[in-house]
Amino acid sequence: MYLDPALTLRAAFMGSPDFAVSSLHAVAAVCDLRAVVCQPDRPAGRGRKLRPPAVKVAAEPLGVPIIQPTKMKDGTLRDALAQHDLDLIVVTAFGRILPKDILDLPRLGCINVHASLLPRWRGAAPIQRAVLAGDPTTGVAIMRMEEGLDTGPVYRMVETPIEAHETSGMLFERLAVLGGEVLRETLETFESIGEPTVQDDAQATHAAMLSKAEGAVDWSQPAQRVVDHVRGMDPWPCAFSARGDLVMKLYGASLSQEETGVPGTVLGVDERGLHVACGTGAICLAQLQPAGKKRMSAQAYAAGRPFEDGERLGT
Repeated sequence: MYLDPALTLRAAFMGSPDFAVSSLHAVAAVCDLRAVVCQPDRPAGRGRKLRPPAVKVAAEPLGVPIIQPTKMKDGTLRDALAQHDLDLIVVTAFGRILPKDILDLPRLGCINVHASLLPRWRGAAPIQRAVLAGDPTTGVAIMRMEEGLDTGPVYRMVETPIEAHETSGMLFERLAVLGGEVLRETLETFESIGEPTVQDDAQATHAAMLSKAEGAVDWSQPAQRVVDHVRGMDPWPCAFSARGDLVMKLYGASLSQEETGVPGTVLGVDERGLHVACGTGAICLAQLQPAGKKRMSAQAYAAGRPFEDGERLGT
């Protein structure tokens, strides 16, 4: 597609993790990208060496200024962006709340790529919360940003099913690509797109950030809820359950046809995995990871650490 430079939107992009890279490429493809803003480099890995965010790595070949602010409200970031006479700021998973002076800076405002069907799952963890809740569908929304948390009106929304086997990590990868595609289509006609649709606040749900403690499996829940829990916690913080004094992480959950028993009871191990009773029904876990060890098939785990008849997890 040919874009007349005189008509191309002057834009800045704000984002940090892998999820935002596809959106960055979309902005660079159809806008006059003037600057990229991302989080500072952070210590990572065993050596705690500084690691740049994924957006910084992707932006370096583009040859545009890269800004990594440590503060958002001291006016420094606003002054840096004001030099570019921006029409628009595009935000995807930036990880910080934008102050009013940034929201008001561009001629056409700020827009955000959000990974849910707004107003459902406003907040920090919309992908994980959708999987944890067993939602059959999710999607990507392009919205105009306001001072509220994901409360702005929506320009465009695209829905996609959540597959029965799909983990949060798998869904992250799909929605990252979809987000870039929907964003590009939106930007190509942005100045003629019309007014966005106001969200119905009465239908809103909150996607709170996950904690490690939430990974603990409650075996008294119905089997489908436990399957959704294991899927939703993968890859972080990971579902886990106690086995006596030990803790093991759980992966690859599906419904089991084994007869049920007391919640948490091990029903057997076969080529499919470890079968465990739930409040109603049972699940099968394809892979397990003992503390300090590598992830392995449930059969391989059980070969080295056999389960006793009637053994219960979570106690």
